[in-house]
Amino acid sequence: MKTLLDAYIHLLHEARHAVIASHSTQLPGYPFATTVPLVVDEYHRPLLLVSALAEHTKNFLADPRASLAVCEDGQSCIQSATRMTLVGRFERFNAPPEVVSRYLRFQPEAAQYLPLDFMFFRLNVHRIRFIAGIGKMGWLDAAEWTEAKRIALEDESRLLAQSEIYAPQGVRLIGLDAYGVSYEIDGFRNRLRFESALTADEIGHCLPEHLSKLI
Repeated sequence: MKTLLDAYIHLLHEARHAVIASHSTQLPGYPFATTVPLVVDEYHRPLLLVSALAEHTKNFLADPRASLAVCEDGQSCIQSATRMTLVGRFERFNAPPEVVSRYLRFQPEAAQYLPLDFMFFRLNVHRIRFIAGIGKMGWLDAAEWTEAKRIALEDESRLLAQSEIYAPQGVRLIGLDAYGVSYEIDGFRNRLRFESALTADEIGHCLPEHLSKLI
């Protein structure tokens, strides 16, 4: 059964970019907003790979509190678009190989930045504001967010390897999670949404059927 949480998860996974607002160190008291590429980890937390020279990186290190906003694509009227603001703290961390691999599948051009002064941050969510159109809005707390289903990165890697024989020609699979499949066709990212959240075993069992829908 689909829930509002499913809609939150899909919107976040479908977004290619996000706007982040941090506390400015250059202009104390003012928010500093900028647009960044967006990738989501297996816990559905936003990941950023940012340079030590970037203003928002300096801001995160001084005060990790920030907001991240994403918006549905393809809507002519922003008032009718589904959008979401995540409020939390950005945490710097040493990304394990599985996280780096997932990040680079979504942002392959970022490989050139890894030997430089770039560092990984992830957003630990405190609250989420979700707007699904005029008069359709609400808040989601961190405790509710942690109820989202997940699959381990090891299972994702295994399922992606298995999918190679089923993926239609011209389709590049870039990510699997409990709620859907992220893929690219001709450089454009798309997402196949599952009817309900699935376990890794369920995804593996239904994988050929899922991938046949991408044609």
